[in-house]
Amino acid sequence: MGNSISEITFLWDRILKRIKESMVDNNDQIVYDTFFAGSYIDSINGNAMNVAVNSRIAAQVLSSKYKDSVDAIVNEVTQSNYEIVFIAEEDLTKNDFSSQQKPAKPIFFADSKVNKNYTFQNFIVGPSNREAYQAAIMCSRAPGKMYNPILIYGDSGLGKTHLLNAIGNAVNERFPTLRVLYVTAQDFFNEYVKFVQGDKEGNNIVDWFKNSVDILLIDDVQFLVNKQKTEETFFAVYNSFYSSGKQVVITADQHPSKLNGLDERLKSRFVQGLPLSIHQPEKETCEQILKLRIEAAGLDVENFDPEVISYFAEKFRKNIRELEGALDRLLFYIVNIKPSKHVDLDTAMSSVQSLIDVQEDKTRLSEEKIINVVADYYNLASYQLTGRIRTSQIALARHIAMYLIRTMLDVPFTKIGKIFGGKDHATVMNGVNKVENQLKIDKNLEKAISDIRGRLEK
Repeated sequence: MGNSISEITFLWDRILKRIKESMVDNNDQIVYDTFFAGSYIDSINGNAMNVAVNSRIAAQVLSSKYKDSVDAIVNEVTQSNYEIVFIAEEDLTKNDFSSQQKPAKPIFFADSKVNKNYTFQNFIVGPSNREAYQAAIMCSRAPGKMYNPILIYGDSGLGKTHLLNAIGNAVNERFPTLRVLYVTAQDFFNEYVKFVQGDKEGNNIVDWFKNSVDILLIDDVQFLVNKQKTEETFFAVYNSFYSSGKQVVITADQHPSKLNGLDERLKSRFVQGLPLSIHQPEKETCEQILKLRIEAAGLDVENFDPEVISYFAEKFRKNIRELEGALDRLLFYIVNIKPSKHVDLDTAMSSVQSLIDVQEDKTRLSEEKIINVVADYYNLASYQLTGRIRTSQIALARHIAMYLIRTMLDVPFTKIGKIFGGKDHATVMNGVNKVENQLKIDKNLEKAISDIRGRLEK
């Protein structure tokens, strides 16, 4: 078949339109949005039409459950006898056709791209994330017109990255001429280092942002903390976006006011925008996530006892990544360890027993955990607390750690002294007493210890 690239692209657009219509009619819209998004014809060899899809799971699901219906639509549209072969983009061998489709790499952030697997259609909404979801939807429909910046904050694994990429995918679909950049704060730091080292000679990173990006999606902004020069550059980039009415969406692990060590100017800009939190998901939300993932794996939810869904949703609800990881363990178990078509609660519990043991170990309070959490709160390393450095900030953090170990674990002063580099009984007692006395008059210290206790109890 000697069709040009544009003809082949037009052909697949016509086929996709028919596929979408058929799936809407059969209430399979979510399958279309999840697995056909971003697909394209990679090549046509004889009667084989090789179609690139966004993941190996997509290739597996479409090949096993939807191939016959797609073949029928393709042959109806083309009036030919083609057989579809679904291939994950990552498994494609490079050929002339695919290389012609790829544009030249940008000067900065050459490898950054929006993850096509994260869409609004496969984001499960519940009370814990509804406000953030609604703001993300509004942003994707009118970028730069309403709230700017939007900052979504919350613990790791609750869906912040999913929402950022969903915004990017929705904007790319609705406004194809707008240039979207998704990066992590670590990516930003790494690119800045290359820039100052001269690897991007003749190009200014701030000017590049002004001329090459319309919507900036930056993940985990807390990783810019205490990187002064990088923060200054990011501030310049942010100001250029804000003054031009370009949308910025940011995620962080906590409210911007609590990002100790972040440039105060950035904090004030973030707070002036729209900070929205994502919380631990409700059990019902987790159950919906599990059902969607089971269907995405090409399995029937009816083959899983309701108790299995309920157990996983309750046991692993603290973190969506842990929830999905537990389900992946179960799916591996029933395919490779104990092949089962019907999954009961005993089988499910056996599949994740090791995860539950590890989880319980992680939640158990210990001296080491207290030291690590206190150090993290003050942007220090744990060895600085247990060492001999005596700067005022480190000394305060050290005394707080001693105080919490003493009051929360009832550890003897002598043992605490050994943990902190061999300090004697009197030194530890003095440090604990200092904190106790200061708590009576210092509201800032009271708040800091309350915040640290909150982190330890998670």
